[in-house]
Formats: sequence, C-alpha cells, structure tokens
Amino acid sequence: MSSVMSSVMRVNLGMKSACRYLPAISALPARRNYAADTSGLFKRFKEVLPAATEEVIEVRKKVGDEILGSCTVDQAYGGMRSVSCMIYETSLLDPEEGIRFRGYTIPELQEKLPSAPDGEEPLAEGLMWLLLTGELPTEAQTTALSKELGERSALPQHVKDLIANFPKGMHPMTQFSMAIMGCQTESEFAQAYRDGVHKREYVDHWYQDSMNLTAMLPEIAARIYRTTFHDGVISEYDGNLDYGANLARMMGKPGAFEDLMRLYLVIHSDHEGGNVSAHTSHLVGSALSDPYLSSAASMNGLAGPLHGLANQEVLRWLKNFSAELSDAEMADPVKLAEMCHATLDSGKVIPGYGHAVLRKTDPRYTCQREFALKHLPDDPMFQLVSTMYGIVPDILTGLGKVKNPWPNVDAHSGVLLQYYGVTEEDFYTVMFGVSRCLGVLPMGIWARGFGLPLERPKSWTTGAIKKKFADKF
Repeated sequence: MSSVMSSVMRVNLGMKSACRYLPAISALPARRNYAADTSGLFKRFKEVLPAATEEVIEVRKKVGDEILGSCTVDQAYGGMRSVSCMIYETSLLDPEEGIRFRGYTIPELQEKLPSAPDGEEPLAEGLMWLLLTGELPTEAQTTALSKELGERSALPQHVKDLIANFPKGMHPMTQFSMAIMGCQTESEFAQAYRDGVHKREYVDHWYQDSMNLTAMLPEIAARIYRTTFHDGVISEYDGNLDYGANLARMMGKPGAFEDLMRLYLVIHSDHEGGNVSAHTSHLVGSALSDPYLSSAASMNGLAGPLHGLANQEVLRWLKNFSAELSDAEMADPVKLAEMCHATLDSGKVIPGYGHAVLRKTDPRYTCQREFALKHLPDDPMFQLVSTMYGIVPDILTGLGKVKNPWPNVDAHSGVLLQYYGVTEEDFYTVMFGVSRCLGVLPMGIWARGFGLPLERPKSWTTGAIKKKFADKF
C-alpha cells in the first residue's frame, strides 16, 4: 500500500472515529433562518477587507523578517508579559495612554460615537461598527445595526430550558459559558465547514455566527440574572431600542441604568489581544472552533479571579471596609490607610489597583469616576472609592516594588452597579462577559478574513533552558 493511500485511510478512519462523538444532525433542533445584513455592516466589512488584506501582505513582504520583539527567560516564566507576538487589529493598549479602539481613546469615543436620544453615553452598536470597519458610524448606520441585532436576537428554546434548569447555586459565569455553548447548535460556520465550504468563504459564516451570538447575549445574561436572583421573568428584546437599553430592561432595570450599561459595554469590550479572555478567543478560534466555542472558552478565562472576576472582589473588599468602619472613619484617610496596610500585611493584594500593562490611572476608571461625579456624587460607596483613590497609590508606591499603583477598571465598576440596584456581585462578570464578547468577536472575523493560521507558539522546558545556557550554570 502506498504511503499516500495509507495516509488517506488514516484520515478517513480518524474522521469516522471522531464522528461517533458528534450528535446526529437529525437530533438537533431545527436551525433558524437568520436576519440578512439589513444594517449594511457586513457589506461594508467586505468592502474594506481587500485593502486591509493587501496592507498585511505589504507589511509581511517588506518587514516580515524584521525582529518585532524578543523574549527573555524571565518573560517565559513570568506569563509572557509584554512579549510582542500577536496581531490584533481592533484595539491597542499603550502603557501611558491607555486603550485605543481603532485609534480612538475612550473620551474620543464618548464624543464621536452616536448616543441614544435619551442618553449621553456611546452606543455599543457604534463601537461594533468601528471595530469591524475601522470607521466611525453615522447615526443611521448605528440605528440600522440596532434593528438588525433585534432581528437576530431570538434565543433557541433549548437554551432557555437549559438556563431554567441549571442547578441552584451554580455561579452565573458557569451558566453563561454553558448557555453560549448551548447556542452552538445554531453555528452556520460549523455547518458550512462540515459541508466542505472553501476557506475563502470562512469569514462569511464566521460573521453570521458572531453577529447572531452578539445579538443573543443580552437575553442569555438577563435570563441568568432573573432566574438566579429573581422570578425568572424577562421582557422580550425590543428591536426599537439599542443594545445596552435592551440588556438593562431585560434585567428589569429600565431608566437611568440604561446609560450606564451603554458606557459599561463600550469600555469593557476590548483591551488589545494579550489579556486572557481576548487571547483565549483568538487562540481557540485559530483552531477554527466556531465563535460559540471560542467565546465560551474566552468566558471561562474571564471568570478567573485574576481577570474578570476582580470587579466583584473589589466591591466585596470595599463592603467589608464599610461594615467595620463608622461614617466618620469612612472619610478618614488615616484610618483607611491603616486598613489598607492590614490587607497587605495579611498577604493579600489591594483589589482594583495595578495593571499588567498600564502605568497610569486606567482611562476606564476615569470615565466611570466622571459618570459617578455626574450621577451619584453623594453615594457613600462612591465617596469611599474616591477617598481610596487619594490613598492607595501612595501606599503601593511606598512598597518600592509596584510598577503601577494606580486604579484599574475594576476599582470602580461594582460601586456603580450596586448604586443602580444590581447588588448581586456574582453576576458582575457576566455583564463584563457580554461586553468582552462584543469586543473580541470582531477580531475573530478579521482573523478569518485575513486567513490567519493556527496559533502555535514554541515552548521550552527548564532543562532545555539550562542546556542552552550551560555556560551560565
């Protein structure tokens, strides 16, 4: 038998073996017919994709052999911090300046992106358009995208049933990840790949999955919230409202909370490609695991206490402070400093401060602070956060080993949420997750549009490192 024929037989046998573990197509619910590109977003993306692809080709041709970065042994052991080895088009994080979305800072987004008629904060739909096309959308384009998301938003009944039957006490982030996985029955990409679609068309089906999942996320999150903490009843998605307003109302929080959700969704969406949730989505997607699978993996990373779970950890820490202190002590910098030192002396960190990349106050913290100064300046918990802002950086600087003593996004978000009645801290990361999916899914579309390959970095063993640098030992 020829080696070629042997290889073909091995592949066929492997596929037959793998298929035993796939559910029968007939056993799955009937797949829905999804909305067309009524907003024109995908049409515009396909228009800008060729020029962007040519730019990538030019860059690789002219500087493909240039050294982009280097990795030390310490970086390899230290979590690959600051190792330059990824392409991530939709956002870039500067240590001093903070995050830029397609070149725009958060204050610029607040100024330039369309807002709702009854609000002041930027709309998530506008950010989606910007991330996918690199262009600021018009109000008409943003409104059209809002309506298209409404057309795509219907959640499969089996996912509603799944959420309703999760065990009591299951963490909301576990539920969120499982519900996203439950939607994978709807994957157009998985079906197209199974049908043998040409790789040039991957991006078309990846886009449909990404848009459909984005549209379903508010109901997924709201159902988890209402079922876990309330009566399980939610309102229907209203196609005449924007994305953030729908999330707020489906959670049962209409009114002023809607504008906070708009801001929250925008600023938590993307933070360049190296953070755990964005990188996980990018990595898993590079294996052509469809947007549902790669997003669920991303959410599992976000659920970690060193990543998205930190926002609830901050609020719990602040609430413990407030429970132990009188009103006068809550405003006493000396007493608060003593409590901060006690936290550090116990071997814990002060949550909400520091960042792996940033070396200044997180702009996401700053815009939330400005929101609080405008809407809840007298809230005791906000005043505590504000007082901490004047205390903690000096304490951390005094330790002599903290590179960034400034507050990050998590230092503020929980206080805003509890002010508007979302007091269930375990749910905070789910809202973060809705936003992060909204941010990382566009990069997945670009990755398929560029035809980026399977991501596979090189790893080393400690023994191999010692051998390589034998003269040092």
